[in-house]
Amino acid sequence: MLTPFFETEPSTSASAPTTISPTSPSTSLSSLLPSSTSSLSTSTSSTSKTTSTSTTSSSTSTTTTSTTTTSSTTTTTTSTTTTSSTSTTASSSSSSTSTSTSTTSTSKTTSTTSSSTSTTSTTSSSTSTSTSTTSSSSTSTTACNSFLNQTTYSVGKYSYSVTVVDVNRDNKPDIVVANWGWNNVGVLLNAGNGTFKAQTTYPVGNNPYSVVVVDVNSDNIPDIIVANYADNTVGVLLNTGSGTFNAQITYTVGTKPDAVAVVDVNNDNIPDIVVANSGSSTVGVLLNAGSGIFNAQTNYTVGTNPASVAVVDVNNDNKLDIVVANSGSNNIGVLLNAGSGTFNAQTIYSVGVQPISVAVVDVDSDNKPDIIVANGNSFTVSVLLHC
Repeated sequence: MLTPFFETEPSTSASAPTTISPTSPSTSLSSLLPSSTSSLSTSTSSTSKTTSTSTTSSSTSTTTTSTTTTSSTTTTTTSTTTTSSTSTTASSSSSSTSTSTSTTSTSKTTSTTSSSTSTTSTTSSSTSTSTSTTSSSSTSTTACNSFLNQTTYSVGKYSYSVTVVDVNRDNKPDIVVANWGWNNVGVLLNAGNGTFKAQTTYPVGNNPYSVVVVDVNSDNIPDIIVANYADNTVGVLLNTGSGTFNAQITYTVGTKPDAVAVVDVNNDNIPDIVVANSGSSTVGVLLNAGSGIFNAQTNYTVGTNPASVAVVDVNNDNKLDIVVANSGSNNIGVLLNAGSGTFNAQTIYSVGVQPISVAVVDVDSDNKPDIIVANGNSFTVSVLLHC
């Protein structure tokens, strides 16, 4: 806090008063005034008021002592600092008196400037006001959790299986669909912005029921593998490199293959084929011999009418195991990998009526995969937690 400052009272003289003629602009008032006129300054934490005496003489010298208080404002979330500086000057060409007001929020710094003497001759001072405001704001965006209306694309009759993979290496995923009724697979290349070109079809076997797109010949371009339900074969269509495919190479499997998975089951870094043979109640494993060529299948007996297959390491031994939905026996079978791409006999677990689809994923965050089954004829989904 500033020490109170009081203006010194002028000394009293016994001499006769001097008469000033209002019509004489050359008359000096310096003999009537004290040698210096001081200003009274009172300062508080938020405002500073300065009072000074001004005269109407065109050649009067006045000494003004100015006290300036500078305050800074600190805010945390939304910062607004306002500084207002107003300079008020006597209209009759006298010395100026400045009043500075600032808003103090957190911290205050006070500085005093030395007094200055100025002579003003028929000069007018300007009055200026400067305001500076700084503000910060944040904008939040609400995520859209809904979908637009569908856009449809014509494909073949009875399209029973679909997968989405970038097949032409343009970093945009394309659609591959198995057209069961037309005995072909359709490829719809991505045109950008979520739109697709008309399908290009490739002939396969009779009644293609399941399709997977995986690179099987180690050229870093995904190929098409399809289960031909009525032909008892799987077909392999190698990618030519531009999103087009060669004619299928077929491999004989069991009766009525209706589900296929393509994964590396013998840890040789090339993917193998696992197929559920619904009509023969077996699972077939075709090991990859390299360059996209496959060995004859090895059959493993499972339940009646296997309809879906998943290949996942369920016992944490770094070897992929087979999980199959046996739709005709109302259970699922788990075939543990014995190493080198061979499998033990299935262990069965009861589920609902006609299990037709199976997925294996950790649903309870214990780092162990669980089994989820869709039961077609009991209108339920079964969840089997890994113990």
